[in-house]
Amino acid sequence: MLLPKLFLCAVLLFNYSCSAQDTKKTDAKINGLSFVASNKKLLKKDILPVVKFHANWVALMPFGYMPSDKEPMLTFNTEWQWWGETHEGIKATSSLFYMQGIKRMLKPQIWIKGGRFTGLIAMKSEEEWLQFEKKYETFILYYAKLAQEEHIELLCIGTELNLFVKSRPDYWKLIILKIRKMYSGKLTYAANWDSYENPAFWDELDYIGIDAYFPLSAATTPTVKELNEAWTPTKIALNKFSQKKQKSIIFTEYGYRSIDFCAEKPWVSDTKANYNVAAQQNALISIFDTFWQETWFTGGFLWKWFDSNPNAGGQNHTGFTVQNKKTETTVKKMYKNQSKIDEKR
Repeated sequence: MLLPKLFLCAVLLFNYSCSAQDTKKTDAKINGLSFVASNKKLLKKDILPVVKFHANWVALMPFGYMPSDKEPMLTFNTEWQWWGETHEGIKATSSLFYMQGIKRMLKPQIWIKGGRFTGLIAMKSEEEWLQFEKKYETFILYYAKLAQEEHIELLCIGTELNLFVKSRPDYWKLIILKIRKMYSGKLTYAANWDSYENPAFWDELDYIGIDAYFPLSAATTPTVKELNEAWTPTKIALNKFSQKKQKSIIFTEYGYRSIDFCAEKPWVSDTKANYNVAAQQNALISIFDTFWQETWFTGGFLWKWFDSNPNAGGQNHTGFTVQNKKTETTVKKMYKNQSKIDEKR
């Protein structure tokens, strides 16, 4: 009876080995783009630049709107929103990317009037908290249902909701259970860079998501070497946190403006500054070199990409997009090389 048992063990071991190898081969890094919702109906030609960029994922980002961070009001999927944020637009855009073999993360977000930071959302009373929680539940479950219908691979359940997450932990655990009942894909949450340890629900999600605008350098044009050294303590901390939670990390957003001092306060988007594409390039090379080869790191979504590629970015454009700048070629090459590495695994 010993031989059959040994034979069975050998077969099981072989099958496990093959299964592990297959999993490894499909475990490609996320070379992602944050795709800004379009104000017009998209065609195949509008997304082909993303394919040529060697991106393998896109984040689709419908917004809900609040009049202030203290009022329990949240509206979404309205007639006055851009086409790409409507139910129809999300479905059509998602389908276009799916047909090109590009995976999708649906990342519903909140926009507060005046551009106020969503991390400051906090109601003034328990009654208003309960009202707002009901509004947010309607908002996120609507998109969970849409993500399920469209077979979207990853759903981000919230973005930079620091005080909301910290103040109402029981609510978040309950809402995750409700999402799981209607959505069978993977889940993450986009924590702000300075508060990723706050959520009490990481164990309930599939990935730790971080909007990676970590401050690194006050230099006008920091070198790649300087930035790599500046990343070291943060990299160590993120690795430890990943091991502690037994979850890999995704940069649900990462990016830098093409300006002087772009790595000093990378989250700032509304200040006037001198155009400096070299600083943007160095910062992007550094973040890629620092993280993309780490086994505990799953990849990230570059902020941001516009559908009208010929008219986006360009010389003297001081925003985040790399389109029609020197940095477009740089990131395109990095994504292409990473794809080749993944194919060999």
